[in-house]
Amino acid sequence: MGAQKVIIIGAGFAGLVAARELQTAGIDYEIVEAKDRIGGRAWTEERMGRPLELGATWVHWFQAHIWTEIMRYGQRTEIETSPHGNDAYWVTDGKVVEGTEDALDEKISAAMEATFSDNDEYFQNPYDPLWVLSDAFDGTPELREKFLADDQKNPIELLTEAGFDQETRDITEAFWCAGYIGDPYTGSALMAKQWGALSDNRYRVMEDITLKWKLKNGMRSLYEGIANDLQGPIRLNSPVDSIEHKDTSVAVKLTDGETLTADAVICTVPVGALSNVSFDPPLPEQVQKVVNARWNSQGAKIWIKVKGKHRFLGYAPKPAKMSIVRSEYFMDDDTTIMVGFGYDSTNVDLNSVEDAQAIINQWRDDLEVVDATGHDWVADKWAGQAWGTLRKGQFTQGWGQFEDFGTRLYFAGSDYAYGWRGVCVDGALERGMTTARKIIAELRN
Repeated sequence: MGAQKVIIIGAGFAGLVAARELQTAGIDYEIVEAKDRIGGRAWTEERMGRPLELGATWVHWFQAHIWTEIMRYGQRTEIETSPHGNDAYWVTDGKVVEGTEDALDEKISAAMEATFSDNDEYFQNPYDPLWVLSDAFDGTPELREKFLADDQKNPIELLTEAGFDQETRDITEAFWCAGYIGDPYTGSALMAKQWGALSDNRYRVMEDITLKWKLKNGMRSLYEGIANDLQGPIRLNSPVDSIEHKDTSVAVKLTDGETLTADAVICTVPVGALSNVSFDPPLPEQVQKVVNARWNSQGAKIWIKVKGKHRFLGYAPKPAKMSIVRSEYFMDDDTTIMVGFGYDSTNVDLNSVEDAQAIINQWRDDLEVVDATGHDWVADKWAGQAWGTLRKGQFTQGWGQFEDFGTRLYFAGSDYAYGWRGVCVDGALERGMTTARKIIAELRN
């Protein structure tokens, strides 16, 4: 019997950590990556005079998988906080309100408390997010029906039902435009609820986890660290055309015509880019339905540099070009670099100073923009989306469908994670590790 081998499609965090697991188990692997770099939707690049994250940014010790990597690669003391205590501006009923970041957080916290209601019943274990639908569920049929109904609601509907005023709904809408990196009105309320369950059902904890701590040297300090530990090949500029998957073997055909054979394949391609790959046999109907619809994540992230030092935080609901903009770095040349998130990538040219100025003008027209940059992940052929967030119905009939095909085809990546799906690298690490361990067990048997 020859050496066992696994093909890994994608050199993002999920693919890299899966390769490390396979390597430790003595199983051969080969990584093929469509892009000319590693990291996937984590991408640290020098722009605006410092390392900037064009994709994933924030980390936290409450996320076990990313914190393990931070410790493993000596980054424990190489993290820093995003600025807090900013001057806050929020748009409601078409008008700009000025206040403090703490005042803004108080309004959001009240809204989130209502959003996270039922979480103790829905998510007794937030890493078993579909427990209510499982055979192990020991609750009432009414709770199961309510859970399914909440998957057909959006997070703003929950606030309307709870009787919150327009101002609170506008602020929270802006928050979820950024959080879903897409239109929150088409997003599943269960995704927001699970974020809460993963954060002890406290908004300020959730904010700390997703928006506070970042690596001084960027995510590259981790994805390059993992890659440097790998002994197997990483083939860049190697897009996949098709995957033939059987019960004991796979054949992966690259777009250049080369075919790679192995015992199994791990596909870490985001749902937004899966249409680039054909499958034989075809993916099941429900899975293909998700691929056709894609996730809810059609928004964008932008970096904006303005003259002067400003502690700034802006919130604006739809149809704002960017829904949240906040100060991130104070530069030695007396400029401030801000980061922004919006629900629709077609609303803005991420590299346009004029568009960036229009964004800042939503709150303050006295700040002068001098630079703007970003990467349009939705237009990126090899991503097709920002981080993976869920449409209505996709919490119960979406990510969980990519689980078991009865062949040696496996999916891994943050899109398919049990825990921090989408917004954080933690989910990619979780799914890459667990998928590799599953394959190791099956090949050993």
